[in-house]
Amino acid sequence: MSQTQVNSICPFCGVGCGIALVASDNNITAVQPLSKHPISQGKLCAKGWNTPFGINHHDRLTQPLMKVDGEFRVVSWKHALSHIAENLKQFICESGPQSVGLISSARATNEDNYAAQKFARAVLKTNNIDHCARICHSPTVAGLKKTLGSGAMTNSIDDVGKADVILVIGADPTENHAIIGGKIMKAKLRGAKLIVVDPRQTRLAKVADLHLQLNIGTNIALLNGLLNIIFAHGWQNDEFIARRCEGADALKAHVADYTVEKVSVITGVDGADLVKAAKLYSQANAAFLAYGMGITQFVSGTNNVIAVSNLALICGQIGREGTGINPLRGQNNVQGACDMGCLPNVYPDYQSANDEQVRSKFSRAWQTEVARLPGLTSLGMSHQARHGNFRGLLIFGEDPVVTDPDRNKVAQGLRAMDLLVVIELSMTETAKMADIVLPAASFAEKRGTFTNCERRVQLIHKAVSPPGEAKIDWQILSELAKEMGFPELMNWQTSEQVFDEMCKLTDSFSGMSYPRLKQNNGLQWPCNNEYPDGSRCLHSTTFPIGKGKLIPVYHVLTDEVPDAEYPYWFTTMRLHFHYGCGSMTRQSPLLERETPIGLLFIHPQDALDLGLKNHQGVTVSSRRGCVETRIEFSNQVSPGLLSMPYHFKEAPSNFLTNDAMDPITEMPELKVCAVNIIPLPENQPPRSSVLSDAGSRVSQ
Repeated sequence: MSQTQVNSICPFCGVGCGIALVASDNNITAVQPLSKHPISQGKLCAKGWNTPFGINHHDRLTQPLMKVDGEFRVVSWKHALSHIAENLKQFICESGPQSVGLISSARATNEDNYAAQKFARAVLKTNNIDHCARICHSPTVAGLKKTLGSGAMTNSIDDVGKADVILVIGADPTENHAIIGGKIMKAKLRGAKLIVVDPRQTRLAKVADLHLQLNIGTNIALLNGLLNIIFAHGWQNDEFIARRCEGADALKAHVADYTVEKVSVITGVDGADLVKAAKLYSQANAAFLAYGMGITQFVSGTNNVIAVSNLALICGQIGREGTGINPLRGQNNVQGACDMGCLPNVYPDYQSANDEQVRSKFSRAWQTEVARLPGLTSLGMSHQARHGNFRGLLIFGEDPVVTDPDRNKVAQGLRAMDLLVVIELSMTETAKMADIVLPAASFAEKRGTFTNCERRVQLIHKAVSPPGEAKIDWQILSELAKEMGFPELMNWQTSEQVFDEMCKLTDSFSGMSYPRLKQNNGLQWPCNNEYPDGSRCLHSTTFPIGKGKLIPVYHVLTDEVPDAEYPYWFTTMRLHFHYGCGSMTRQSPLLERETPIGLLFIHPQDALDLGLKNHQGVTVSSRRGCVETRIEFSNQVSPGLLSMPYHFKEAPSNFLTNDAMDPITEMPELKVCAVNIIPLPENQPPRSSVLSDAGSRVSQ
């Protein structure tokens, strides 16, 4: 039996590790790390090693399915696409283009995502295009756009090794970005100081030189407090501020109110530790700052990001190797999906959808009029559907029923639509609710590009053929465009043609091509005439907006706080052995063995007060719903705080989470809400909470 080996990129988190896919008999039989890959350098995490289980699993979709009388029936591609096109045209004719939309995928290629936003804007004539960045890093895009002019990781992953101080806020890279976590540990062993800011005592926090275990939702108070200390001691970088920033005087006056004593009360962090952190970060030769969804997933998410930016700018810790503001992206191509314009307010390369010149540019290039009205976010589409104003939605590779907040509302929105089409690898919880399900090709079954969190665009290659009749996302959209009456608009023959079209319309990618990506192990944008070999570090001499903006922001309370009815804080988290909604990692018996069912982490003292035993079943309830799960004693959480991973459909944390939104980005406050817990009888196991095809909650 002959084997082939094809180089590719790991399909899990945003680190973008290099892997070789070993194929035999049209199956991926193994993966191997690439020793010369510039990021992973011969290393993989547990998820990467288990890649074959995510794409070889027995329940892959292989034929188009249409729901008839509540049951799925196999149909031809021609029938499925004709039915979709007829309905979309009818909805647009009767209700206008605002009644339809598309959710693309952070796990799909740049080519797929470029095609998705083009289909929305040029075929459907709507800006109703979004993806899962809405619920992870949309505040990063908005916040850093305001302060720096660019909403992406400013430095390269290898800069971790060039820092003498590493500050990690609201993330644990050892869990979800393990290769970066390993680089942080290596840097610490060689002498770098590590500061972790997190309400949980994460694995990384346990080995940190300084752990600021703040009360959940007090990020801005803490960051403003650090600025107060830095200004009071004269530790700010005055030369950098004068040369590169504006607004320093107003910011200094604003944070004067955030005294050490006041911030210590708000955050629960000892004042002496605040001073230590401020001195370490501000006086470092090079300080690398990384953050995750513990910053973004709040009603204050955009302002949290602005507060992070204020700290880096005041200390001049940006624009040099070993420094920077570095958001850790959760999915393999969430950076790329944003770059490709799969957001309602921007075209590829973050060109404003509200700018008439931008619209004219794309209308000319695509030879058709594009959408003019402002678009809806993914949560906005769901909201409009619940109110009868949104009729048709295409979802590519996302499972919002599991991943979006207030799961009952999400299900109601999907159920209210006249047509729900899901393009997927397998029958997810969202796919079960669809009217039509189309089989998609996985990353191992197509050619294309992914963009990792350091802006590195990398090639993936086809190792095996798609199962059955499964197709590549951009091919599906191309065929659907023809059915909609646009035969030439998306008439690509290869993924390279899609990529080349995108590069011609985006300055940041204009110096890229497939041959150049292959030759250089990927290229980091911007890659253009000014930066022909890409950009390892952004903002070395100037910012896209000229001077960096220092913007005062206020500490605000979270939307919910514990009370007599719901006395516990609740937060969500990731586990090292699982990923996202679990649709890929939970196919691996090795990973499933490590954490086979849902968990609720609770401090031993809280468990003792409630008379609970370790691994006992409980009901967790919030103002939105309830879930049965089992507890696990953990000193990671402080008394009064409960923590739950979101990987498990049997115990979905998003029955509980709050959909209160950041007003700037509509980021829901997934990171915190108020809950209560009630013990189940000691020998009674928790029941599985799932959604039926009709979208109602059932217990099994």
